[in-house]
Amino acid sequence: MPELDYTSTTLWQSTLAGRPGHDAHSEQRERLRTSYTELRKKAAVLLEENARSMPDFTVHDISHVDALWETADLVCGTEVALNPAEAYVLGCAFVLHDAAMGVAAYGTTVPEALGERRWRDLVSVAYYHRKGCWPDREELDTPPAEIAEACVATAIRDTHAEQAKRLVDQPWRSSTGNEIFLIEGVQLREVYGPLIGELAASHWWPVDRLAEEFRHPIGSLPWQPSEWIIEPLKLACILRLADATQVDSRRAPGFLFSLRGPQGISREHWRFQEHISRPYLKGDRVTYSSLRPFPPHDATAWWLALEYLRGIDRELKAVDALLHDLGRSRLAARAVAGVDSPERFAELFRVQNWRPIDATVKVSDIPALVGTLGGQQLYGDVPEVAVRELIQNAQDAVLARQTLQPDFPLGRVEIRLTETDGDWYLEVRDYGTGMDEETLVHGLLDFGTSGWSSTSVRNRLPGLADGGFQPSGRFGIGFFSVFLLGDQVELITRRYDASLADARRLTFDGPSSRPLLTPHTGQGWVPEGTTVRVKLRKSPYELQGLFSRTDDERLAQLAQRLVLENAVPVHTWEPGAADPEILPPFSLATGSPDEVFDRLYPPQAAKWRAGEEKLRLQMRDDFVSRATELLDDKGRRIGLAMLWNSMHFQSRRAFWGTVTVNGFLADTTVSFAGYLAGRPSRASRDKAELVATKDQMRQWMRTQEQRLRDTGLFEDSLQLELAYTLHNAFGALADDIAFALTGQGVLRLADVLEWAAARSEIFLAFGWPVTWRTRPPELYHHLSGKRVEIPDNWIFTCQIVPNPPLSQVFPAAAHRDTTYEFARDHSTPTWQKQWWRTSGDLVGLFIRHLCEAWSCTVESLLAPVEQRNWSDTYVLDDEALGSVSGYLLQRPSTT
Repeated sequence: MPELDYTSTTLWQSTLAGRPGHDAHSEQRERLRTSYTELRKKAAVLLEENARSMPDFTVHDISHVDALWETADLVCGTEVALNPAEAYVLGCAFVLHDAAMGVAAYGTTVPEALGERRWRDLVSVAYYHRKGCWPDREELDTPPAEIAEACVATAIRDTHAEQAKRLVDQPWRSSTGNEIFLIEGVQLREVYGPLIGELAASHWWPVDRLAEEFRHPIGSLPWQPSEWIIEPLKLACILRLADATQVDSRRAPGFLFSLRGPQGISREHWRFQEHISRPYLKGDRVTYSSLRPFPPHDATAWWLALEYLRGIDRELKAVDALLHDLGRSRLAARAVAGVDSPERFAELFRVQNWRPIDATVKVSDIPALVGTLGGQQLYGDVPEVAVRELIQNAQDAVLARQTLQPDFPLGRVEIRLTETDGDWYLEVRDYGTGMDEETLVHGLLDFGTSGWSSTSVRNRLPGLADGGFQPSGRFGIGFFSVFLLGDQVELITRRYDASLADARRLTFDGPSSRPLLTPHTGQGWVPEGTTVRVKLRKSPYELQGLFSRTDDERLAQLAQRLVLENAVPVHTWEPGAADPEILPPFSLATGSPDEVFDRLYPPQAAKWRAGEEKLRLQMRDDFVSRATELLDDKGRRIGLAMLWNSMHFQSRRAFWGTVTVNGFLADTTVSFAGYLAGRPSRASRDKAELVATKDQMRQWMRTQEQRLRDTGLFEDSLQLELAYTLHNAFGALADDIAFALTGQGVLRLADVLEWAAARSEIFLAFGWPVTWRTRPPELYHHLSGKRVEIPDNWIFTCQIVPNPPLSQVFPAAAHRDTTYEFARDHSTPTWQKQWWRTSGDLVGLFIRHLCEAWSCTVESLLAPVEQRNWSDTYVLDDEALGSVSGYLLQRPSTT
């Protein structure tokens, strides 16, 4: 940034500059001027180091400090004057306010300066945002380089103001071991140093804090005139606004941009600041303009300029309102010109060959949006989801407290269902960290945020990552699912280390209404932690009530259905019960196969379901013998499951497989029995994608196939049921696996060549009204259920398409013939298009083998079918059964 002669500014000239002729205070002025000049000289070296640590940031060197004298002139105008002592203190604060924007200012490494606990919290949040999961201990200790670099930048940005406060008293050692201070004069450092540090830090504070911290003036030193009284609030406001308004091309020189090559949002900051002229004051408006037009490729930078200057406008207005309300002298600069609309801004910041239209998404009615998204519209009409979210949040709070307070004895979650005068209430209580008012307002009520991954929440509870805390819920958006249950919600909370007077009560009358936050004093004892109580919209026993997906309509079963693994006990009280049922802690990752099965498929408590226990135990034995683990890259279990299950056709209880997210129910599927760990694929977390990779899933499926073979269970029926799934996973099928039905029975891949060679025509049937089943393998008439005998040359491929998540991991189109992908866009059903569609499934597999058996091409088989408009049909001997559609495939002539 080109150097500005700060000594020519009005502020300097009227306060610290030497004066011609007689000056009664020349000596005092000289003492302050010399001290400032020495400070500036030393700090220039320190500020030069900033670019090493934060190369993507715009210029923060001594030229930026010098420019603040100029913008302070702009901000003050003729409205406010300073005395030399004030100018000295303000100038020192100018020097120091950004001096900690580099590693050199910390005297050690940033992680060491930050402290191990805060550093690990920072790494944990950064890792979560980049990787989508929480780091383990090894990853916390040695994070990837890109995450460590991002954390250093974040730490410097977030702490530079507080670190700047310490620089006044921080000594550096010379080569001879002597201490060097930025302000060498002991009296000036000791008397003004604390104020200079506070002022330097204050530019990062909320505006409202300025009045609290800088309430009282400071008198002059003994060697100064008595009228040199310092008003800290005035100086804090000037510093804040001088720094905010110092935005122009000097801070983003083009050649330096080319040398540093900033990326991402930093690049756009450089680009728009390159365009900005030096600001001037017009009336009470700070006016900026562009030095040259913004072409289309700089449109993003133009919009960023508008948003940035709107931020400056907010700062100017906030400071002006503060000074006005306190009855203090107001500064001359009170707003930014032209930022109220894109059209007006374009008059000052010209565009070239495009027109700015403010088409950004606007939310004019935030309560209505929360009302729309906070309940049924997001989660569907499944009220149990709200219970899951509340339990997750409660467990996280308890685990967080146990991390911060390891000897905490009340580590549990309590759930109660009560009835009063015909109304039903659900209550979920934890004895965890609780929330203070700041966390309530900016964590819980900030719809769409995930509190535990918020830096502000982590800063209020330092040490969570260091203690290994890894939350499962997202108490921002997750909390709003409570409105699935009812509109009248009460939340009572008290932070674990706060007094009874700090307890707060938050009440809602629906998600669209504004909540009421009140102190909860005079209401008796409030335990640490959080209690959420909701008046249910309907009875839990109604058709779509809370128990709609349970078998015995009990709260304990609902909890066990939703909480498949838990780190703290979950206590449930049924209506009118004196004692709770307890769901003990359990880990799916370490449980034995029989323990995992019992947790996923517990015995039925209802007496009328007792007869199913024999089948459950039979399935349990099957699971223990057949289920195999899925392991991640670090050897940790991320699933224990068996492909398909023998009870699917024998029991009312389907034993569906479960996809879990952080140990809680996310989705179910008939494709397997057991569990597979997943991650949420949408905000409601009722659908999940698997944590396991394709290769890990293939390895599990290989072990499953081999386990079936080794136990003698891989008989024809199961082969037909799994053929499509195995083919989709591997792009091939073992020769001895049955995949189709013919008039002779099941057909295996190894038998296709011989079977096809004996025929010159084959009818590849597609079903209806004839279809197939696997237990036993046979064909039957769909309407009458009558078993059907088919002609000798007919074949039905048995394609049982797996449900999600297997169908998502191994999509049906994965193994299509890419040679014919061009035909996807054909507007008519050409043979190439039909082949491309079927080439990846079992029909395509059969046709490939048929081409080998008949020594022909796919075209020679399918082109004639296309010529017949894909309308081949045949009638069985029993004409009453109707005609069957399919493809008549004919062996091409060899002549």
